[in-house]
Amino acid sequence: MSRTKFDPRSFAVVGAGPVGCIVAAFLASNGYDVTLCDIVPELLAPACGRGIIIEGAESLTQTVSRTVTQVDELADIALDVIFVTVKANALPLIASAIQGFYQPGMAVVSWQNGIDTELVLAEHLGKAAVLRAVVNWGCGLAAPAHVNMPFHHPPHYIQALDPESDTLAAGIAGALSASGLPTRRTDQIVSMVWRKTVMNASMNPVCAVTGLTMSRAMGDPIVFQIVDALLKECIQVARANEIDLGWDYYPYAIEYMRTAGGHKPSMLMDIENQRRTEIDFINGKFVDYGQRAGIATPYNHTLSALVKGLESR
Repeated sequence: MSRTKFDPRSFAVVGAGPVGCIVAAFLASNGYDVTLCDIVPELLAPACGRGIIIEGAESLTQTVSRTVTQVDELADIALDVIFVTVKANALPLIASAIQGFYQPGMAVVSWQNGIDTELVLAEHLGKAAVLRAVVNWGCGLAAPAHVNMPFHHPPHYIQALDPESDTLAAGIAGALSASGLPTRRTDQIVSMVWRKTVMNASMNPVCAVTGLTMSRAMGDPIVFQIVDALLKECIQVARANEIDLGWDYYPYAIEYMRTAGGHKPSMLMDIENQRRTEIDFINGKFVDYGQRAGIATPYNHTLSALVKGLESR
């Protein structure tokens, strides 16, 4: 980037799930122009009237500037930043739609679960436009535009794919921080994404297949054996691909998952609500990266197949 400063004022959030609602509400509370986009009108309906409600670790009720039901409608709005918070399986369609109106200088942030989500965006928009973010909060949708946020452990992190676009990361981090979501630039986003995804890959599909909450899965000695085997397999794949998880990652991950609480992970909620999951960007990626490094991944392969079997119902 040739510019020395990026001062975004107009934001779009694609996806009115819990993460999207949190980002939209906090940015709007600081006076930014915020457009919330989702193909399900019912999810958007309260956002401009009653407002988005955040309860739990944070308490906030906030309206947004406008809502739209199609990504193509964002073409009529002068946008500085687009946050993509939809499920990763929708990325190819979302990226293609954004490509139709993308203008140089616009920033597009992948704010999703899974590995390599940002690369799907970059295939359509180029690396200079794309950033990846990692958040440290828990959230679930209680009702349309009504989010439960059981914990919020900032800071959150963001990184541009292209070092030349570092000013974009700085500007977006500044806007999020000023809005109550403390965010820092980092050059370690790949490690952060993998550290988070290893735990998601170890817990989410097990809960999706068994119907257990996270605390029950960790507390059941038989089910825990599967979680533990997945965790060790994912760590092996990460290290074979030279991903830095940290020397003490295994005990950290076990402790983190043991204290994660009694809520349902998103993959279980997707199965219960007959929606497609993000399994391809979570366990499916460990299968892919395992093949790349010559590492067998029987646990990830099996859980991926079982979750896809549930999806096919």
